[in-house]
Amino acid sequence: MDTAQRLIESTRELLWERGYVGTSPKAIQQRSGVGQGSMYHHFEGKPALALAALEATAQEMRAAAEAQFAAEGTAVQRITSYLRREREVLRGCPVGRLTQDPDVMADPVLRRPVQETFGWLRERIAQVLRQGVERGELSRRLDPATTASTVVAVLQGGYVLARAAESPAPFDEAVDGVLALLAAQAVR
Repeated sequence: MDTAQRLIESTRELLWERGYVGTSPKAIQQRSGVGQGSMYHHFEGKPALALAALEATAQEMRAAAEAQFAAEGTAVQRITSYLRREREVLRGCPVGRLTQDPDVMADPVLRRPVQETFGWLRERIAQVLRQGVERGELSRRLDPATTASTVVAVLQGGYVLARAAESPAPFDEAVDGVLALLAAQAVR
């Protein structure tokens, strides 16, 4: 891993653990093993490095989700695969947690990858659901766009509930609940 990549990976981890304010340049340097001169050689400052880290996290999240969404199977099977994939539930969503960071949300440049990621996720789930409706797997009464927003909201809310309870059980219950609602829309 080259110097710039070590800086990005260290910043990604720190943003997930501590948020933007808690991620100091010194902490990034310590985590990455990169000196101050090298850090500023590759990035203009903390905001530029944070943006690179946010974009890398968003890209990784999209790629992981797309693996399930593009797989074979019914719409409900693909969404189930996405929702049940292995996650670090008690750490929360690495992108979703940033919505609680006032410094990220106040900065349009840092907020952009967060907004784009959730916009992409809602639209991609809606596409999968539309395919299910078009294939006759799901009821024509199902609204793919609002259902996709519900799926994303349940997923993010599940992380919050799990963190509050210090247990993945509420996350699993939330996923079970939204999947039961989707199953009720399946055409038999």
